[in-house]
Amino acid sequence: MDLTITTTERCQLVDITADVRRAVRASGVRDGLCLVWCPHTTAGITVNENADPDVPADLKMGLGRVVDARWPFRHGEGNSDAHLKSTLVGCERTIAVRGGDLRLGTWQAVWFCEFDGPRNRRVEVTVLPAPA
Repeated sequence: MDLTITTTERCQLVDITADVRRAVRASGVRDGLCLVWCPHTTAGITVNENADPDVPADLKMGLGRVVDARWPFRHGEGNSDAHLKSTLVGCERTIAVRGGDLRLGTWQAVWFCEFDGPRNRRVEVTVLPAPA
C-alpha cells in the first residue's frame, strides 16, 4: 500500500502511525513484519516517541545541529543537508506485527521525516506474514 504525505515545511516530522496501522489491518496479516519504506533521498522514516510534542521538535533541532545547512557542500541543488539527514535517519523501518497490529512500545510512533520540503511524498508499506 502506498501512502501519500504532503509536507508544508522544509524540515517536518509527520506521525504516520495510523496510516501504517490501517495498511496492516487491510493486509489481513495477523503475525509477521511490516516494512515502511521511503523512496526519497531527502526524507526518512523513524520510530520514536509521540506522547510529547517536544520530542519531534528536539529531533529536528538535534539533526539541524549535527548537519548544518550552511556547510560548504559541493552538491549544487542546495539540499545536501537533507541528503545527510536522510542518510542518518534511514529510509526504512521494519516493525513486528502481532495479532494484526504493529508491535510498538507504549510511547512509540512511526514518523515520516521530511528534510527538503514542502513536497508531496510517497511511503510504501509492505506487510509480510510470518512463515507457517
